[in-house]
Amino acid sequence: MSDLENIQQELAATKAALAAIKGEDATVSPLAPKTLPHILPISGVTLSAVTAEVRYTGRDDVMMMKLDSGSTIAGVFTKSSTRSAPVLWCEKALSQLTESSEPLGVIANAGNSNAFTGSAGEESTKAMAVGTAEALGIQPERVFVASTGVIGERLPHQKIEAVIEKLANTLDANGWSQGAAAIMTTDTFPKTASTQCEIDGETITISGMAKGSGMIAPDMATMLAFTATDANIGQAALQTLLNEGTAISFNAVTVDGDTSTSDTLLLGATRKANHSRIEDAKDARLTDFRTALNKLLQDLAHQVVRDGEGASKFIEVKVTGAETDASAKKIALSIANSPLVKTAFAGEDPNWGRIVMAVGKSGEKADRDALTIKFGDILVAEKGWVADSYREEDGAAYMRAQDLVVSADVGIGSGQATVWTCDLTYAYIRINADYRS
Repeated sequence: MSDLENIQQELAATKAALAAIKGEDATVSPLAPKTLPHILPISGVTLSAVTAEVRYTGRDDVMMMKLDSGSTIAGVFTKSSTRSAPVLWCEKALSQLTESSEPLGVIANAGNSNAFTGSAGEESTKAMAVGTAEALGIQPERVFVASTGVIGERLPHQKIEAVIEKLANTLDANGWSQGAAAIMTTDTFPKTASTQCEIDGETITISGMAKGSGMIAPDMATMLAFTATDANIGQAALQTLLNEGTAISFNAVTVDGDTSTSDTLLLGATRKANHSRIEDAKDARLTDFRTALNKLLQDLAHQVVRDGEGASKFIEVKVTGAETDASAKKIALSIANSPLVKTAFAGEDPNWGRIVMAVGKSGEKADRDALTIKFGDILVAEKGWVADSYREEDGAAYMRAQDLVVSADVGIGSGQATVWTCDLTYAYIRINADYRS
């Protein structure tokens, strides 16, 4: 390739990166689903999206969700010590929530995270909650607020207040896709999923949306995710189910090792399904529901990784033989978050020595002379050295695939864990170097 062609290619990639930041048409991630799924409506849930121009122009950037009277809701949030005003509002609202004949509301904006904004952030969050509450005829404490985007800039909440009435007047049971698009920032495609299962012979529906592309190393949730079901499940049981599902989905993915100030994941249950109410998460009737919910949460979490900023590879990291499951997860995240590992995948270089390094730096117990490493089904290393059967050309050929699996058995115990990540490319640097430009 000539120098001119190199420059032209670089300019094209930079334009795509900047377009993603500014909400313009951009190249969709090569790891994106080939077609967007059909989102099943949830009885008792309506959504809407409009343009407020908080940061972007020419696109929707505010989303509203309403859950009918009698609904319950659960949530998990970032553990960041610099979490945003909306997260603090939601944590308080959830802790004080009581059953009521009033509906529940959610309002979310993209382009500005309203994080590290002091008392002004609290003012903006309250204004969004109060405005939504008035439009829906409920108490502000029954409104959950979420914001995503730039940190440290005051949120122009007046722009959001100006469109709240329009949001309330255009709520629609089929508004999931519009809502998912409205909460995007550097995302290149909206992330949605739907599934069904049964409880007591009744068909139950679960649907959800998520956003996330960068600053993804969740610690209780992801950037933003909103899910709902028509199942008749009480508050405590719903919270337990969400906690369990989050541990093996959003808390098992990483794009860049950075935990957001704004991570928010909500699960609402409208209780419209015709089965008796379930109050205990251990109830045997929830077996199929738990499986379906976990699958949906993993689907959304995987979509976040597949839209990782600049990503070209989707990577599953499996760790076995660790002292405990927690130890295995720490080792897996050490591999998944290593810049050296991620750049090797980007360059399609089967540099298995970097896997060895990442296992060792985790701080968890590992037997160097029992360590086994695989790329897919290819045995790469065993017994503390490269496997006799391994051929470098086989590893290089495997690396050319878009979906990759890396396995490491550390030879200590029975602990195991799986996490998902993406590679680290030049495009990630371009996107984040120019994020506020």
